[in-house]
Amino acid sequence: MEPLKHKIDTTQWVDRYADYLFNYAITRVNDSYTAEELVQETFVSGLKAMKNFKGEATERTWLISILKRKIIDQYRKTNSKKGQAEVRMDFSSASDQEGDWLEEKIEDRNSLNAESNFENKELGLAIEICLEQLPVKQAEIFKKKTILEQETETICKEHGITASNLWVIIHRARVQLMQCLNDDWFKN
Repeated sequence: MEPLKHKIDTTQWVDRYADYLFNYAITRVNDSYTAEELVQETFVSGLKAMKNFKGEATERTWLISILKRKIIDQYRKTNSKKGQAEVRMDFSSASDQEGDWLEEKIEDRNSLNAESNFENKELGLAIEICLEQLPVKQAEIFKKKTILEQETETICKEHGITASNLWVIIHRARVQLMQCLNDDWFKN
């Protein structure tokens, strides 16, 4: 029996995969602008590499693999700036010469070492797996409020719920996510 060959339909990519890819990226880069850029770059790279698609994986799996490489590249780019400490200028009236500007190097809080990057990726994947175990509506509302930072009113109107109901859903999702993470990730 010949294996199933998957086909590409680029006209459906945005509708079918944009939200999924964005949610995947946001859990790993923690910045919505960067996540959006990575998804756009993924689609562009996918279009350029279509001729290399063998059909052995689904479109979504193939696009996720492209996105993973984009995320890794993003981490590399961020880490290449690691040694560049920010310089802050402080006005000081407490020095010998009143009104001096002091230049001091401060730690770059955005720089991560390789181990932290790996742990963040693992945690992001664990969170994604735990989110998939939540009821669909609960996971969707949780992502919209906590990851995508959508307005409470917008989410309530879209789902036909009250603000207090939204917060109950968010609370329950957090409890279940923490339980899942405690059981499957933090123990390892």
